[in-house]
Amino acid sequence: MSRWRKTLIAAGVGMAASAALVMTPAEAESFNLVVNYSCTGGIAGNSPVTIKARVNIPTVVEVGSAMNLSWTLEYTNTRRFLSPDYFEAGALTSIVANMKLDGAWNGVLEAHGTQEQAALQPNVRLETPAGLSSSAHLTEEGVIQLRPQGMTVDFLPPAGVATINNDELNRIKYQGPWVHDPATPVEYGDHLRDVHTSPQVDSTARIDFLGTGFEYIGRRMPGVSKVRVRVDDDTTGLVDPTKTESGQPTNAINGNVSLWKRVDLPYGKHTVIIRSLDNAPIHLDAFKVHTGAMIEPPTLHRANCVVTSAPDVVEITVKGHDAPTSPPPTTTGPTDNPTTTPPTTVPPTGTNSPTTSPSTSNSPSPSSQYTHPAIVIVGPGGTSTTTPSSSASATPTVTKYVRPQVVKTPKGGVNTGEAPDPPMDSGAYTLIAGGSAMIMSSAAGGLILWRRRAAHAGGVK
Repeated sequence: MSRWRKTLIAAGVGMAASAALVMTPAEAESFNLVVNYSCTGGIAGNSPVTIKARVNIPTVVEVGSAMNLSWTLEYTNTRRFLSPDYFEAGALTSIVANMKLDGAWNGVLEAHGTQEQAALQPNVRLETPAGLSSSAHLTEEGVIQLRPQGMTVDFLPPAGVATINNDELNRIKYQGPWVHDPATPVEYGDHLRDVHTSPQVDSTARIDFLGTGFEYIGRRMPGVSKVRVRVDDDTTGLVDPTKTESGQPTNAINGNVSLWKRVDLPYGKHTVIIRSLDNAPIHLDAFKVHTGAMIEPPTLHRANCVVTSAPDVVEITVKGHDAPTSPPPTTTGPTDNPTTTPPTTVPPTGTNSPTTSPSTSNSPSPSSQYTHPAIVIVGPGGTSTTTPSSSASATPTVTKYVRPQVVKTPKGGVNTGEAPDPPMDSGAYTLIAGGSAMIMSSAAGGLILWRRRAAHAGGVK
């Protein structure tokens, strides 16, 4: 390898190391709050569906900015949400998770997520949104208390009309000597050119469906039986297929005709039964199921989820734009219960610069640990408070907690259970940038010196 290539490699390594040093302070400024849910009812079925949510909460929040919470969901058992019936493509599952906020922002912050479904059959697994999101615009300084609350999982069926052909035996149940004719004459106009026929009185065909209405599709023609149409407990429906809609006898055979229609039913589970009343043929071409458009998902399919494990409350301090930032606590050793050393503040030089010195009111218990200076997790057990005093401007109060119930997953660093250090101040960036410049200038100087020596020795090759 030539000296030229060695010099370039050395310079590249130096610049890469400098870039790594400069990027180190830009670690994650958030942590994950873990909340466990148990969901029952509706599309959850007979046994609970359990879900774990990880709520990503920012650690740096300022007045005038938006606090964005992002949720990721995962199942913690083998059970899933299931389709309640047959549906065309386009159904939606939606999840709404609630977070109660008090203090500088009051109200319930809702996180929403929606997932569209393909065509469905009963008890087929429903796809759920992989994540949720919510946002709150912060207008005041102070402390916000976050409390995880319940979650709802809804199913919204697609609006429209679905046709169930007479040969779909998984949907239509026949009683009596019904016969399937798979190739009816084209001139009859039957749907899909097939029909089910029974010549005997009291022959029945039944369909159960979820929707808001239906149509009985058959034939108008001479010499056929009258038909009783029963909808749930209503037996008043009566059809005479030997007559036209105006009540006149017909001499033609017309298939694929809507003989009875009702679309004013409340959304839900319904049963339709057609019955022949004479010893004459009865024809069934198809049923059409109607589902009206709904603004809100029906509560019939709603699964309600309750919190089974989470911290009692999470506190976030909202700072002003010019509020001083407390230096991060230091820890020693990659242990599960790290030892915490309180931070010290070096007074700045100058006659007009304020000085700040923290004073501790209580000694933390051995099981306590610091979180990010702007975040406090309050769980079961006692708390101790560190209140800094200031001669010019106040710094936020930092509360430590016992037995934290939050999982913090910073990007990088030793897994000590603590939140990542806040960003370094501008002085530290200046020092790092200066060191990086020195490394690159040293590499460049070595290259120039080597070229000059080579020139004295007979030229650069």
